[in-house]
Amino acid sequence: MTSTQSGLGTEIVSVVNKLQDVFAAIGQSGSPIDLPQICVLGSQSSGKSSVLENIVGRDFLPRGTGIVTRRPLVLQLINRPAGTPGGPQINGTDKSSDKHANADEWGEFLHLPGEKFFDFNKIRAEIVRDTEVKTGKNAGISPLPINLRVFSPNVLTLTLVDLPGLTKVPVGDQPRDIEKQIRDMLLKYISKSACIILAVTAGNTDLANSDGLKMAREVDPEGLRTIGVLTKIDLMDKGTDVVDILAGRIIPLRLGYVPVVNRGQRDIESSKPISAALEYERSFFENHASYKSKAQFCGTPFLARKLNMILMHHIKATIPDIKARIAQQLTKYNAELQSLGGFAGESSSNVVLSVITEFTSDFRTTIDGNTNDLSLNELSGGARISFVFHELFNNGIKNIDPFDQVKDGDIRTMLYNSSGSTPALFVGTAAFEVIVKQQIKRLEEPGLKCCQLVYDELIRILGQLLGKIQAFRRYPALRERFNSVVVNFFKKSMTPTTKLVTDLVSMQACYINTTHPDFISGHKATAIVTDRINASKPQQPSSSDSKRLQVNNNKDLDVDPKEKESSFFGSFFSAAKKNEKQTAKKTSMEAPPQVIRPQTALSERETMETEVIKLLIHSYFNIVKREMIDMVPKAISLNLVNHSKDNLQRELLQELYKPEVLDDLLKESEYVVSRRKEVVSMVQALNKAEEIVAGV
Repeated sequence: MTSTQSGLGTEIVSVVNKLQDVFAAIGQSGSPIDLPQICVLGSQSSGKSSVLENIVGRDFLPRGTGIVTRRPLVLQLINRPAGTPGGPQINGTDKSSDKHANADEWGEFLHLPGEKFFDFNKIRAEIVRDTEVKTGKNAGISPLPINLRVFSPNVLTLTLVDLPGLTKVPVGDQPRDIEKQIRDMLLKYISKSACIILAVTAGNTDLANSDGLKMAREVDPEGLRTIGVLTKIDLMDKGTDVVDILAGRIIPLRLGYVPVVNRGQRDIESSKPISAALEYERSFFENHASYKSKAQFCGTPFLARKLNMILMHHIKATIPDIKARIAQQLTKYNAELQSLGGFAGESSSNVVLSVITEFTSDFRTTIDGNTNDLSLNELSGGARISFVFHELFNNGIKNIDPFDQVKDGDIRTMLYNSSGSTPALFVGTAAFEVIVKQQIKRLEEPGLKCCQLVYDELIRILGQLLGKIQAFRRYPALRERFNSVVVNFFKKSMTPTTKLVTDLVSMQACYINTTHPDFISGHKATAIVTDRINASKPQQPSSSDSKRLQVNNNKDLDVDPKEKESSFFGSFFSAAKKNEKQTAKKTSMEAPPQVIRPQTALSERETMETEVIKLLIHSYFNIVKREMIDMVPKAISLNLVNHSKDNLQRELLQELYKPEVLDDLLKESEYVVSRRKEVVSMVQALNKAEEIVAGV
């Protein structure tokens, strides 16, 4: 790599490093922008830590049994030539105990700004300390990353993300679902298309059983963004090698494989310097029969150069997309910030005015239907009120049958009772009025039910608008008070509405207008019933029979007990009693029974009178039903719907726009305050990110 390429690579990688720092500073586990990065993936025993330490050239990662890496470590390596002016100097405040410490090589943590670690043992201790702060001292894990930046003349500019090692069986105090927790965290990182996967596998194990490669294949089945690292090559059985793997004949990867040799556990325990380990690695590949011909493509130094080039080209390819995503996210978060009251979150009485205006305007348009947000799948707003009027109420009234509760026998009894002591010569109007008034009263219940259904629809509209207007999320007290005022207004409006509907029913019942132009006259009803009865008879009687019938009919008032013609009240007495009386030929009258009830069968006269009454009731009741179907919706619209549209704004101003309650109404919710803080941090980070990538 030329110096120009190296400088360009350093500059491009540093852009992503700055972006990672910017988004990590806002305290979230993941960046809102899919940044290009290399994620190190492998099982706990694969040698991940040794690979990273060899690349850095220093011991700095925690070691031990079980899960050592419990949080993602974002490792930013920055090449800084030795003796570069302006670098920090080791002073008394550091008290480095590392005999290799020098002023050209140090580490910095993002969570400890301004503090430099020249002692890499202290870097390891700080990683452990900060991990325990976030996860506790047990074996729990956290997706919140640790950002470590290492400046050294011995590294290539490179950024790696060290992820927790894959595990299968919980050990000790590890959570029972530790495997799932780790797997979910790793997938969150490696699933991103901008992520290069560095899959670390022990070379002395079967590649097909590699946990790292298995998981990498799940998100990258074609192997287009996965690079394999084969560790422990020196521990393979004599006569075996990984040449077939390197040639892509086992599991091919577009970015290929790199074999490395790391320090063993004994070397680590004996504090073998990494410089000596790298020398041993170089010697191993140059002298091994299987690798000496390709030794230049093996080992940690080649791996670092390869990763540097891959990352540099990957970043260059993704920079345009990063710029577009930053702009998109900035627009999104700026819009949310405005809905939360802006950077300062200032409140004023104008907020209440604007909310009242917005609410009442939306309320009117929702009822009138003049809205741009028209649903294609269901009725809403005023259309639902129209459905209540013209479907539910209309059908409810039409389905009321005046004779489902009043039977023919009841009408007959009522006819006799309405005649008093003198039997009527014609059909009595008193019975007609009594029955009609009873049936008209039945229309009150569906009318009041219609009022309640429209009230429910107004409450439904209220709920929709409370959820739609952004200010109510910001001010829960205002939302609660708003809801209370509007509901009470609707309730107050219901009183005159229900009274008017009740009065409409009472108006219809108090005066029976038999001169209504649509009402059938008594004479016409009698003629219609007579025609029906005559039509139902089998044949017309002869003229002599008619005269005889006429003579018999003229004997209605004949009180001769010898005649067998039924009396006016004939249906009130059983045939059995009549026969008894005729047999006994009693001359004295008996006292009437305590309760006089008619028999089931109706006489011809009673049938005709009953049918006439029913026809008149049907005619008049249908007139009343049509008028109620027309008038009740008008009454509800007048006193409830239109009244709310016209007067709700004034009511809200009277109840809410008061100096003594404004401060309480404009108290923001804890969620809004915390969310605004998060959004402000995100907007600032995105603005900073936009500045960083602007010149690339």
